[in-house]
Amino acid sequence: MTLYTNIDSNKRKTVFLLGVFLLTVIILGWLISYVLDSPLILWLAVVLALGQALLGYYSGDRIALLISGARAIEKKENPNIYNIVENLSITAGLPVPKIYIIDDPAPNAFATGRDPKHASLAVTTGLIEQLNKTELEGVVAHELSHIGNFDVRLMTIIVVLVGVVSLLSDLFLRFRFFSFSNRDRNSEGGQLQLVILIVAILAAVLAPIAATLIQLAISRKREFLADSAGALLTRYPEGLASALLKISRYNQPLKHATGATAHLYIENPLGKKQSYLSKLFSTHPPVEERIAALTGKK
Repeated sequence: MTLYTNIDSNKRKTVFLLGVFLLTVIILGWLISYVLDSPLILWLAVVLALGQALLGYYSGDRIALLISGARAIEKKENPNIYNIVENLSITAGLPVPKIYIIDDPAPNAFATGRDPKHASLAVTTGLIEQLNKTELEGVVAHELSHIGNFDVRLMTIIVVLVGVVSLLSDLFLRFRFFSFSNRDRNSEGGQLQLVILIVAILAAVLAPIAATLIQLAISRKREFLADSAGALLTRYPEGLASALLKISRYNQPLKHATGATAHLYIENPLGKKQSYLSKLFSTHPPVEERIAALTGKK
């Protein structure tokens, strides 16, 4: 799969997933509005989903940079990292993203922005200090691949809509019994109401879990693809493999890392060791698997 087919695939996936999540929100909204006997909830659900999607699309990058404690730098502050980013951006045929520094000893990096023209790349001071030039190039190439493949746009929309599904489900589970108890259960159609209530409860419980699993599975897949694209960009996969190994060995979390932004980073910034079961709920593939894919060694 080439860089260009990755871009086309991501654009199609963005439209498809946006439609799936919006449909999920509408269905949840209808079930909730029926059970709570309030048609207004359906329209509120649709407006909320669209509003959150637009907010994430246009402001998600600024929010992520603010949460992470990143600060913009000029070329004179760190010409080395600037030259690496500029050279690899030219090689990739991408606009040079805005460069940010996170003052944190934990080595890590992330890219954000809705498209290559509005992209930003943030690296920690720990990454700059602990990695050599070829390793830094591998990390930067990985993040530029995310930008070029429109991964950031895809994941931003997915994260926002997963949050909307979870919010609607939580609100429904909190108020379902109070509202349903006010209905006349002996009226005609009472059995149908009960069936719809059961379906709504199951949907409210399972929808956020399913949405989150889809989000995490896509996130892990995009990390593998960005690794491959980054290695093609530098023509030296060992550089990225070595960088991933160093980053993974640093077990302390980033000071400003949160679950909301963890998926953006090149490696899990929360400093948690992965158990076998937790891999299913991880934003990143195991480092061992990523290194094996890069080097061809099991």
